[in-house]
Amino acid sequence: MATFVLIHGSWHGGWCFDAVRARLEEAGHAVIAPDLPGMGGDEAALRAVTLQGWADFAADLCRRAPQRPVILAGHSRGGLVISQAAETAPEAIDALVYICAMMLPDGMSRAEFKAMEEPNSAFDAIVTPVCNGAGTVADPDAAPAVFAQISPRDLVARAMARLAAEPHGPRSTPMRLTADRFGSVPRTYIECSEDRTIPRSSQRTMQRLVPGAEVVELYADHSPFLSRPEALSTMLLEVVAKVPG
Repeated sequence: MATFVLIHGSWHGGWCFDAVRARLEEAGHAVIAPDLPGMGGDEAALRAVTLQGWADFAADLCRRAPQRPVILAGHSRGGLVISQAAETAPEAIDALVYICAMMLPDGMSRAEFKAMEEPNSAFDAIVTPVCNGAGTVADPDAAPAVFAQISPRDLVARAMARLAAEPHGPRSTPMRLTADRFGSVPRTYIECSEDRTIPRSSQRTMQRLVPGAEVVELYADHSPFLSRPEALSTMLLEVVAKVPG
């Protein structure tokens, strides 16, 4: 049996994986789905967050996993965290999974990648700076059309009510990755076809920038844990089956 460490994306928390967690645990696996430190905090807490700090946090969870193999998965901005965690502790991670997530090359930040993308005015319109620029919040009324347009409305309403302030620092921090460490961990990229937050064109650009991941397609919006939890869980279980040994 495996351990899944699930890292949430911007404005979310570990709660977003509840339906996936239930399915993975029913299959006998251990699941760790934390809230990243600093999420929803005041200005001081938001400014204290660093990408490396989050990576160290995730790496430590992998080191302390109750059973192997360890599958470290990240959604959306969580992709930055899992990449840096793999650089930090490749020996503790058996596979990485990017769920419509940021998979960037060494030296590139999320902010730099956004400058490369096609304009996304619908997404930009829902994001507002807070705490003197230390973080951002997403408009819970407008976000569903961008985050979860094909997800069940009742689930979306409950999720949007739980969105929290997101630290700004990690998105402006360049990745620091090497082939010997990050590059040694097998990767799967779950491409969500109906994503309006990180559109398919952007997902495919990242796949070209960081080649080597196995790519699987999922008919889902940016919140597959709401729109397609069963299919997403199946894809995660399939990763376990491919881990050597």
